[in-house]
Amino acid sequence: MTAETDGRQKVLGALLTNAFLRWETLVTLMVTAILFLFVGDVSLPFIEWQPWFWLVLGGLAETVLVASTLTDPEATEQALAEDFEREYDLRNIRNRVSRERLRDAFEYRRNMLKLADIARGAMRTRQRTLISGINDWIAHMYSLANRIDYFENNDLAARDLQQVPRKIELVKQRIETEKDQGTRHDLQQQLKLLQRQLVSLEASASIIKRAEIQLESTLSALGTVYAQMSLLGTKDTKSIRGQRLGIEIKEEIDKLQDTIDAMDEVQLHGQNLGFDFNHSLYLDKADSIDQAEEVTRQRLGTASADAPEASDVLAAIDADDAQLQSQR
Repeated sequence: MTAETDGRQKVLGALLTNAFLRWETLVTLMVTAILFLFVGDVSLPFIEWQPWFWLVLGGLAETVLVASTLTDPEATEQALAEDFEREYDLRNIRNRVSRERLRDAFEYRRNMLKLADIARGAMRTRQRTLISGINDWIAHMYSLANRIDYFENNDLAARDLQQVPRKIELVKQRIETEKDQGTRHDLQQQLKLLQRQLVSLEASASIIKRAEIQLESTLSALGTVYAQMSLLGTKDTKSIRGQRLGIEIKEEIDKLQDTIDAMDEVQLHGQNLGFDFNHSLYLDKADSIDQAEEVTRQRLGTASADAPEASDVLAAIDADDAQLQSQR
């Protein structure tokens, strides 16, 4: 199924839902039921009236009502607006601040829809095009809020962030006192993994702060776009300002996507790091861990650009490795 076909089906489904939930539908059903139950004797020339005729008439009336809804542009726009907000249900966002940011974003969008309703002709088309970009913008905000929820509700990561530094200190102490070279080698490999785990955990904590700041910043940008949309003149159909707004919307979406990608990289790195750690417990080979170093660095590449402390720790680990190799 193509995206266009899927979009049409969603529009049709939203329109049908709205048509059957209109108050006119309720009135039609009530009147039809009353006539069917209590008005059975109707005198008409050449026709022997049957009670089920009322059901047929009621069905025809409802068909006309649904058809009028499907062909009404205003009803289409209203149905799409309601379907969009149902799809991105704020009750699924646990973080209170993220939920408030999204609620404000939806309010900006509703006001933009009102601006589009007022506009006419080519300007209305331009406004609708901008709102289509706003829909994508809010969808990215929703995805970012979901990822904030994931990181904040990771109790295991929060526990490890407290325990791993203590484990590192204990392993360092054991390395200093251990006489057996084989045991020292195993402890050194364990230390490398623990240090990388700490980098990943700190990157996770840092990326949450970055995501929260990004969510706040993009909401402010959305408010600015709304203010600029309200200044577009009704005859300003080829305005450079309108074109610039489209570019600004695209830039904000790209920024949100960059943050989402960074969070996904940190999450994926944490999962792979856990696998590398468990794998190394069963393979007594130094290169089994060394082979994971390049993957580790690549996984943290995106986050390290905004968290220089992570790359500093990785560099320090490499320096320690080089020193250990020279001592052997």
